[in-house]
Amino acid sequence: MEALPVEAIPQGPDWQYEPKWDGFRCLAFRDSGDVKLQSKAGKPLNRYFPEMVEALGALDARSFVLDGELAVPADGGFSFDALLQRIHPAASRVKRLAAETPAIFIAFDLLADAQGRSLMALPLQTRRQQLEKFARRYFPGHPGIRLSPSSPSIAQAAKWLKQAGPALDGIIAKRGDSAYRPGERIAMQKVKNYRSADCVVGGFRYGADGKAVGSLLLGLYDEDGLLHHVGFTSGIRASERKALTQKLERLIAPPGFTGNAPGGPSRWATERTGEWNPLKPKLVVEVCFDHFSGGRFRHGTRLLRWRPDKAPRQCTMDQIRRGGGNVLRLLLGAEW
Repeated sequence: MEALPVEAIPQGPDWQYEPKWDGFRCLAFRDSGDVKLQSKAGKPLNRYFPEMVEALGALDARSFVLDGELAVPADGGFSFDALLQRIHPAASRVKRLAAETPAIFIAFDLLADAQGRSLMALPLQTRRQQLEKFARRYFPGHPGIRLSPSSPSIAQAAKWLKQAGPALDGIIAKRGDSAYRPGERIAMQKVKNYRSADCVVGGFRYGADGKAVGSLLLGLYDEDGLLHHVGFTSGIRASERKALTQKLERLIAPPGFTGNAPGGPSRWATERTGEWNPLKPKLVVEVCFDHFSGGRFRHGTRLLRWRPDKAPRQCTMDQIRRGGGNVLRLLLGAEW
């Protein structure tokens, strides 16, 4: 099953709620002595997470299928960058990272029990009860395997967001009466935990026609006063592009970014759309984003508004630094 992105958490007696974790979706199969980790796209993950193969293989249950999330704990939250570093061709590097930054498996569904019986046709409420029994029996003593919390209360879901703050990726809502149907989105919905940031417009790229602005390049100042490129936003209204392009062209001046700068054109770009144009640091925009890691917004951002009231020098990395509570406290079981 996959989650359908929505703007608001669905409510009603048929829904139950779980935290949305910042990791890789993973199915864990155990058949006698063999453990198999599989991504949402059906790709094998065993070679990238040997410590999880070992941990799941150490469970007393000789047969099961768990649906869950692979994540790497860091600073009270999870590091997606550390997770991405695992997808590496060198076995020696993977082995080193598995020891230095071990992953955990967060289980949120049980698709086959310890006797090998499929539970996929059962409603989620029943599968959840079976999962909790499975976790109580087999997870203690295995700190690398955790049980994700779940609640029928939307108030509890709101409490998770408040408790963990920006460290939590969002909320997943699932229909309690639904069977497990791979690929379907109707019975599972997700609400992302978005944040906003004020950024300097340090440059821009032209759109596909090469005549009007296509995207704004965003920057934030560090403690040393260097302006670093941290991402882009492209949600500019068509009716505003002409006037905005003229405004931006009057501000073109190097260097634009004094720290990390945007990369060069891609192989799909034309000569004009691929190159970026540096701007004087005069303009500030507020953008909406979901993740910031490795010194960049992980995905494209959404333009919320222009901030003429904001001084560019006020746009610093400090506003991005993750606050809030320890998201790991949401995981059930002090010992597992």
